[in-house]
Amino acid sequence: MPEPELTMTIGGEPVIAKSLLEVRNPATGMVFATVPDAGHTELNAAVIAARDASKAWSRKTWPERASIVTRIGETVAHHAAELAAMLTREQGKPADQAMTEIMTAAHWLRSTATLTLPDRETEMAPGRHHITRYVAIGVVAAISPWNFPVALSAFKIGPALLAGNTMVLKPSPFTPMTMLRIGELVRDFVPAGVLNIISGGDALGPLMTAHPGFDKVSFTGSTSTGKRVMAAAASSLKSLTLELGGNDAAIVLPDVPVEETAQKVFHSAFANSGQICIATKRAYIHEDIYDEFRDALARIVKDANVGDGSETGITHGPIQNRRQFDRLNDLISDCESNSFTLIRGTVPCGTGYFMPLTLVDNPPETSRIVQEEQFGPILPLIRFRDVDDVVARVNHSDFGLAGTIWSTDIDVALKLADQIETGNIWINEAFALSPFASFAGHKQSGLGVENGIEGLMAYTKPKTYFVGR
Repeated sequence: MPEPELTMTIGGEPVIAKSLLEVRNPATGMVFATVPDAGHTELNAAVIAARDASKAWSRKTWPERASIVTRIGETVAHHAAELAAMLTREQGKPADQAMTEIMTAAHWLRSTATLTLPDRETEMAPGRHHITRYVAIGVVAAISPWNFPVALSAFKIGPALLAGNTMVLKPSPFTPMTMLRIGELVRDFVPAGVLNIISGGDALGPLMTAHPGFDKVSFTGSTSTGKRVMAAAASSLKSLTLELGGNDAAIVLPDVPVEETAQKVFHSAFANSGQICIATKRAYIHEDIYDEFRDALARIVKDANVGDGSETGITHGPIQNRRQFDRLNDLISDCESNSFTLIRGTVPCGTGYFMPLTLVDNPPETSRIVQEEQFGPILPLIRFRDVDDVVARVNHSDFGLAGTIWSTDIDVALKLADQIETGNIWINEAFALSPFASFAGHKQSGLGVENGIEGLMAYTKPKTYFVGR
């Protein structure tokens, strides 16, 4: 059945474009829909609409804005079945995981709407005080990625609108449809111009980041692209939030229950077919349990069911796009040319971008598969003996997004976590994000903060009133 024709939302109205962008189903590699391919004209219209709406929106009371953000979340939840099916077709993830993403986005929006930023008042002397208020920045350019196009858009929409900003959001050209549909669903009650959602190809992102009509850019994607975003924003000193790449390490200590922990590490590495910024990208396993742990992981890998996410029983979908599929195959070719031992699962036949879940058995620390962020279902397992040595190896990276530590001794794990140079670290779990907890990358993994009070403040600027007698 053909997909419905989707429109962009600009100034509260449905908008098309002269050009069209093809959308491929990664499970088949085939085009199954088209969406508008916005250019200068459509972008300018969206910026003007957001600018025109900005003053009235920022002057609404906090509860008024919170109610709109809450209603967006409720609308996403109400239409979850439709949205999840669309998400599976364009992104590839299994149907149950697509539903989880949609409901996560709804939860994030509704939860973010409960946050507040009260004024801070300090007395300087009798009869003299100062008041700091957190005011809206203005118009936000939001650019979201293809791995979690709905959830990661919600991370931006909720705090930006709650704080009084208006927004122009561009989802990835690989996964534009579900967010366009959400734009259609909310345009009747979100004031015109407050949330504009446009779609376009690779040329649209640079147009947005350089556009003088934006006061802030919020971008989630690769570090290399994030650097270009930062350079483009410099000309007008735009505020920035950049959530970028990572080479997240797992450290598995010898006291863990092997089978149980292997299941958890497997999930931390291979969920969403490894296409998660905070997925485990390299696993350091203590030599006392290395062989047993590797074999336990190998059994899980071989039992995984890779295939079309719309089919029953699929646990892992395809790689989302051909560009990333080719890059991952290049990494596999490098492993093979260096005679690394690969432990691989199976994939279905066909034209989709399917890649076997793959373990790489103890490659050298200097190998590409250890040093680079793969962003896919390939996990190097690395043997270690000394804890100080493994900390040094984990920290010898330009990235500092996240990591995990696995141990039955929480005190030991916490002391080890203190030494890891990342913005986020989990102990005996993974992916446990919260709309009430800050999320930030260190080093070249990001700039600024998302989520929690700190993430909300990132969509404001402080304004201080000094009051005398």
